Amino acid sequence: MGFLKRIIKTNQRDGAGVAQPSSFDHLSEDQLEHHLSIARYGSFRLTDAIRPSYNLDVVPSAGYRKDKYHDQEAGVNIPVILAAQTSERLMDLFIDLLDPLGEEVDVVLETSHQQAAGVHRDLHREAIDLPILKSILFDHEEMLLNDGCAGFAVINPRIPLEVQFDEHKLLLMYGENLKPFEAILRDHGLDCRRELKFITEAEHVHSSTLEFAEEFESLCYQLGIDN
Repeated sequence: MGFLKRIIKTNQRDGAGVAQPSSFDHLSEDQLEHHLSIARYGSFRLTDAIRPSYNLDVVPSAGYRKDKYHDQEAGVNIPVILAAQTSERLMDLFIDLLDPLGEEVDVVLETSHQQAAGVHRDLHREAIDLPILKSILFDHEEMLLNDGCAGFAVINPRIPLEVQFDEHKLLLMYGENLKPFEAILRDHGLDCRRELKFITEAEHVHSSTLEFAEEFESLCYQLGIDN
């Protein structure tokens, strides 16, 4: 399957906030292709959606970390759990993490297909039964796992709780009571690690394909979203 889109994103800046050179700048085509072909780091396997920097500033690994998200509009800090899981177990974990949200949820699809680098669109669908949503997600498992230009969020605004399966294929859980999510993460063999770094915290590469872009359109149709 040929790649339609590859985007290199960097968070590397010096003390004055100036962007630093990319670790990919001086690679030959063969060196780049070899690096992008590496999916396994120890026992952790990445999906095809994402690759770390050539310098491996962050080596991908499984686990989770507790943090706070600052909501600027509301002026409050919201507890968040960030988690990474090897690709073989990732979809099952995501599906299980939806259970604490309740029987009816809202969904948000995030897409950077056909967008300039760094630009996203959010597509919304309100009030869908969770069992129906899970069935639809399993129908599109390959695309959801391997498309680096697509993300997914499931929300119960009445609690409120939110689970994100973002375009980096990381899992993020937001809400005041995150204990049910933490129990599920532990059941799936993940440990809480304060020092854990995620692939988003250094330079990284997103990949997508024409086939995935077309399947994303199909997912929108199944969810009744006008894309």
